[in-house]
Formats: sequence, structure tokens, C-alpha cells
Amino acid sequence: MVRPSLVGLEPYRPGPTLSELRREHGLEEIAKLNWNEDLFGPVPGALDAVTEELENAWMYPEQAYSDLRDAVATWLAIPPETVVPAHGIQALIAAVAHTFIREGDTVLVPQPTYGLYAQVSAAAGARILRVPNRDFHLDLEALAETARAEDARLIWLCDPNNPTGLLIEQREWDAFLGTVPDGTVAVVDEAYREYAEPDHRVAREPDVLAGRPVVLLRTFSKIFGLAGLRLGYAIAHPELAPFLDVVQEPFNVNRAALAAGRACLTHPDRVVERRDETAYARALLAELLAGQGVESLPSEANFLLVHVGGDDLALAAELVVRGFLVRPGSEFGLDGWMRVTVGPPPLMERFVAELAAVREGMRG
Repeated sequence: MVRPSLVGLEPYRPGPTLSELRREHGLEEIAKLNWNEDLFGPVPGALDAVTEELENAWMYPEQAYSDLRDAVATWLAIPPETVVPAHGIQALIAAVAHTFIREGDTVLVPQPTYGLYAQVSAAAGARILRVPNRDFHLDLEALAETARAEDARLIWLCDPNNPTGLLIEQREWDAFLGTVPDGTVAVVDEAYREYAEPDHRVAREPDVLAGRPVVLLRTFSKIFGLAGLRLGYAIAHPELAPFLDVVQEPFNVNRAALAAGRACLTHPDRVVERRDETAYARALLAELLAGQGVESLPSEANFLLVHVGGDDLALAAELVVRGFLVRPGSEFGLDGWMRVTVGPPPLMERFVAELAAVREGMRG
């Protein structure tokens, strides 16, 4: 009775809860270095805004979300009508799929990248073609060539890419946009954008406003530390943005999330502080790993892709026993690697010490 495109797809399974893992291994605490939440917590002011808004919990949120649209527009210097708030980037990925994809359309997904792009597109009835990365970088030239050859409807991009943390350069992006065929839309997930240095990022808002085939997805889950409140937004051309709202459920963003999002944008300096804080911890983690002879990629996100060698699944399982959750690279097709979320320096020091002990024990 279900749509044929759903047959064979598996729902996302997050695995055991923290409380279950603590009971199983007799641990008081477990450090979550596997999901790329911001381990420094919500930016100052966000929780106060949530508390103040709770007295309005009996009311539906204002459907227009005009306050958040205006706050984002002011922060980015773009028109409010280009901003489409949503219940996190995951909800926006689904909205994009339902807006553009027709049964049998071809959708291009880099390999490796965030897994939800392929799953949601396949559920919408698309044919998924995976385009391998080149030296861990997104191969934009190959993506554009494949889009022309296969008449692709969508190209999914993550910048910085998950799980590598590597950025697209401006010259690469400009060349890519110049060769994307008519009728193909590039959807860029910029969840980790704020962690990258401003002069390293591609500024894509002008492309959207110029009517180029680009949709941007951004979130408050990462650098703002609001993953549990589920808040994100798309940036789309004013003629396109209303269609994204058409396919979204009404009142899909709750009042607490909206209040926290507005508060986060009130003090841009706090975003700079969090970026610097994360960059310091990321550099420290890379340095500590290098001291153990462990290589990592030069990330500009809040995680590192680390080359541990050997059986990364077994290594990750041993780290759980010691109180650390990491993401095995095998889940991305990167055997012998693992993705590690960056957190406060003392946590990074403890993690590297435990990783060294586990690797030594496994060699023994």
C-alpha cells in the first residue's frame, strides 16, 4: 500500500540512548563526539529567551515568522522574503525534495557526504547517482559533467562537507555555477558555515538574489548550540521561497526555538567568540593527535576526520566502553577513519589519551 519508492529504504536508527549506554557499561558520563552538536552549549542569551517565551506556550507560533525572518535578513543583509524558517535542516531537505523532485528524476549526491540527501530524494522517487569525491574534496567538475550527461534535477552539496570538514573555494564554485545545466538546482547545506573563517567561505547570497539555480540551507543547531530546539532556515529567490513554504507543515517551528533564534542573532560578536573557541579546540585536537602519530584532515567545521587505521568499528566500540562516542568512518565508506566532534580543550585531552590507550591495546 505504500509508495514504491519507499520500499527498501530504512528509517534512521540513532542507536542506544545515553542512559542505556551508561547502564550497559557502568559509566557515569559519556562524551558525545559523534553527532557534531556544539559541545560548548547554547550561546549566551538563548536560554533566557526560551524561558521568557514559555509563558506563551499555549499559543501557536505566528505563522509568518516575521520576527525571525527580519532578524536573519538584518544579520545577513538580504531581503526578508528570501528567508524560509523551518524545523531544522532535516525538514528543509524534505521540503526541497518535495518542491523539486518528480518520480524518476535524477539526483546527484557526492560520496561521501551527509546521508539524508540520498534517503529523502530516493523516498521522493528520484534515481540517485553518487559522484565520488576527489582527494576528499567535492568534485564539482564531475558533478556538473554528470548533471549535463544525466539531465539531473538536483545536486546536493554540503559546505563545509560532512564528514571531511573541507570547504569549497570561490573559484571552484564560480566555475561550477557556470557549467551547471539549465533545469538543475544546486542545494547547498551550509550547516557548518559559521565555523569557517569569513574570508574562506563562498558568499552565495548574491547568486540566490541574481536568480541563479541555488538554494541555501542553514541552521541554529551547530555554532549557536540549539540542536535540541530544531531551528533552521533556507535562503531562496523570492519567487521560489513561497513554494518551500507550501510543502511545509503549518506552525512547524515552535515558539521557544523562534525566541532562541532571535536572541542568538542579537549579538553577532558571540558567534565570532564561539568560532574562535572552536578553532582553538580544533587545532589543539589536531596537534594532540599528531603527537600520537594520528593524521587528521584540515577541517573548517566543528569536527575532524581522523585516520586511525585498522578496524574503525572495533576502535569506536572500545572507546564507548571508556566513555566516548565517535562516528566510525566505515559508515561513510571511509574504512580506517573516524569523525570526532570538537569540544572544550580538557575533553579533547582526555579523548586523545583514551584513544592512544585503545590503539595501543588493540595493537597488543
